[in-house]
Amino acid sequence: MTDSRSDKRPTIYDLAKLTNTSASTVGAVLNGTWKKRRISQKLADQIRKVAREQGYSPNMQARALRTERSGIIGMIVPMYDNRYFGALAQTFEQRARERGLFPIVTCTRRDPELEIEAAQSMLAYRVDHIVCTGATNPDKIAEICGAQGVSTINVDLPGTSSPSIISDNYSAALELTADILGRLGFPCAGRDSDVVFIGGRAHDHNTSERIRGFRMAHANAGATIAPEFVRPCGYAAHKAERSFDAFVEEVGRLPSGIFVNSTISLEGIVNWFKRAGLEKLEQVTLGCFDWDPYAALLGRNTTMVRQNVPAMMDMLFEVLEDPDKRGSGVTQIMPDIIRMP
Repeated sequence: MTDSRSDKRPTIYDLAKLTNTSASTVGAVLNGTWKKRRISQKLADQIRKVAREQGYSPNMQARALRTERSGIIGMIVPMYDNRYFGALAQTFEQRARERGLFPIVTCTRRDPELEIEAAQSMLAYRVDHIVCTGATNPDKIAEICGAQGVSTINVDLPGTSSPSIISDNYSAALELTADILGRLGFPCAGRDSDVVFIGGRAHDHNTSERIRGFRMAHANAGATIAPEFVRPCGYAAHKAERSFDAFVEEVGRLPSGIFVNSTISLEGIVNWFKRAGLEKLEQVTLGCFDWDPYAALLGRNTTMVRQNVPAMMDMLFEVLEDPDKRGSGVTQIMPDIIRMP
């Protein structure tokens, strides 16, 4: 005779019995509010372990009817093809699941129409919050979501209608540029700069702040910058390669240093040197506002900016869990400066 109980979906009451706790304790652990209840980390880990072993999964529809919350949280990302955005999505999913939330992540390719479409689809699934990462128009998404009582929060690029968590682009660019200039023998009053800034979009916040830091580092070093040395040509690899090719053609030589605005643009710069001769990289001091461990292969004259993804995601959920912090301010997280040995 078959035991029908083996096919029964476990409930929080079953988990409470197996862990010698109460249903309310199990519920607090699974919905991420256990810290407010002063439940120990050890007990929370034990309950989650038993829940996994028993194949427990929350009934999202029942939860939504009971609490008016679905337990679903969405994230919009512009792309997956660099480590930074991939790390943001991965860490977001991990932090959400630790709190008993179900994460949805979708890529919108920096297309404003796809961003709106993604937000509307998530709203149809009754998400509790939407995280706008690198969105081209986060305020428009906030307006659409706010009309349905759903909060948004911005990551990477700021908005004015929702709280924003971004990297300190200015300070990190200032430090990265100073490192490049220091390797080239600056400060040296009155000396023209021979460092080119390449990549990014001039009108977006992150690029404009990085250019501001780039210029300030030169001012601090007593160096001047010719207009053709600042080239926000877009992030795409082929655009960076084409722009750098035009720069070398214009000035008739390689620059002494290059500030590359992302690893996506760095791919284009590496492609250029692959065509021209990789040994020429030895002549250039390279800085990149992004990080990839394979960049160590580019040689010792390389410094990179690694954005602090864990700190950004910790702050994200801190804001989401505390209604008093859901203003429209901007929180800046300082990245790490990684100098290749």
